[in-house]
Amino acid sequence: MNKYNYKLVVILLIAASIWSSCKITKPYKKPTSSVTYREQESTDSTTIAAMKWSEIFTDPALQQLISDGLAANLDLKIAVERINQSAVNLKLSKAAFLPSVNGNLSVKESRLAFPQGFGLFDQSTQYDLGISAGWEIDVWGKLKSAKKSALANLLSTDAAKRAVQTQLIANIANSYYELLILDEQLKVLKKTAQNRESDAETIKVLFENSIINGVAVVQSEANYYEAELAIPDIEQKIMETEHTLCLLLAKSPSKIERTSLEQQNLTYDLKIGVPMQLLANRPDVQQAEYNFRAAFEESNTARAYFYPALTISGAAGFSSFGLKDWFTNGGLFGNIAGGLTQPIFNKGINKARLAAALSLQKEALYNFEFSMLKASEEVSNALSKYNNAALKEEKRKKQLEALFKAVEFNKELLNNSTTNYTDVLAAEQNLLNAQLKGIDDQSQKLHAVVNLYRALGGGWN
Repeated sequence: MNKYNYKLVVILLIAASIWSSCKITKPYKKPTSSVTYREQESTDSTTIAAMKWSEIFTDPALQQLISDGLAANLDLKIAVERINQSAVNLKLSKAAFLPSVNGNLSVKESRLAFPQGFGLFDQSTQYDLGISAGWEIDVWGKLKSAKKSALANLLSTDAAKRAVQTQLIANIANSYYELLILDEQLKVLKKTAQNRESDAETIKVLFENSIINGVAVVQSEANYYEAELAIPDIEQKIMETEHTLCLLLAKSPSKIERTSLEQQNLTYDLKIGVPMQLLANRPDVQQAEYNFRAAFEESNTARAYFYPALTISGAAGFSSFGLKDWFTNGGLFGNIAGGLTQPIFNKGINKARLAAALSLQKEALYNFEFSMLKASEEVSNALSKYNNAALKEEKRKKQLEALFKAVEFNKELLNNSTTNYTDVLAAEQNLLNAQLKGIDDQSQKLHAVVNLYRALGGGWN
């Protein structure tokens, strides 16, 4: 290479450093949101979202199910593979900063007319062995923006995996609590059926002693069968819920080992902390923010296509028309070149690329804002449901006490022939409804805790 070529390369490098001072790409700014909870805000940063799932869900049987689900769930495994794919893409984007180096070995056979037009031919064989290299200097930040976009995509897939994990924990806990609720409902229905069977026997005795008429006998039997017929439906729901839970655990349908509803701790300190700070911990919110960042960097990359690309290339090796001259000074060659490639007739493509990137960036921003609104809605709903269930709990307890007494008083009156069986039946039905509603109250509290834990991005730390 002569001095002129060296000077040309130096001039190009200096020009590149000067151009790079003119920032084409824009610096990233994290999107903000004014979303808040409907409930009164708290400045306490302590929250159930910062607690480990094992501290929230203390039932040993449930803890085992969650551990099994985290180890075997197929959705979670798919999410992990997506992280691996994004990690590979990040490596590819980093490799773009390095020069590309290629080796080549070729033999070329040529047959030329010489001298031209006289019908004489000359045949030659050319042997080439060498290496070539090319390097694009990232003057405008195109490669850097592409790398940042790949990194944001990697972080997005990691956040997606954590979102799947949080949702999985919530689904397992909700399904488990649903089983406990159904078990308790089944227990109440069986107890009710036993009581009504006993009532039917008592009514028969009273009829035989001419204390009441035959209508009460028929009504008592129908009342007993009504309670019995409700039992198979609950048992079917229990089996289906067990199968749903097995699917989350990636196992074949089978019985689920569990404790009971009365063993659950239904009292939690539901501190929610600073709204924006906590909502930002939700994996789906983080995923939406990373997706926005990836789209933002893609628009930076699209802008860089409007400006010339600076490349440096070089080659070295041996080339000769005979093997005996291959590794001689005469066969040795080397070159280095620098060049600028400025788009001229493809600006329409570049404009379309930038317009598409900016549109995707806006879409990603709207998705981020929607994720914040959705998070706020879910937190507010979960808090409201928990508080309402807690308010009903004490009143429900007093209602049940009154209804138990009502059933006892009506039975005493029936034995003394001062009332009819219809009043007893109505009192028993009211008691059953209140018992089932009391179970629903407990269900509402348990599910509200699970949903609040998920809505706040539980387990994020």
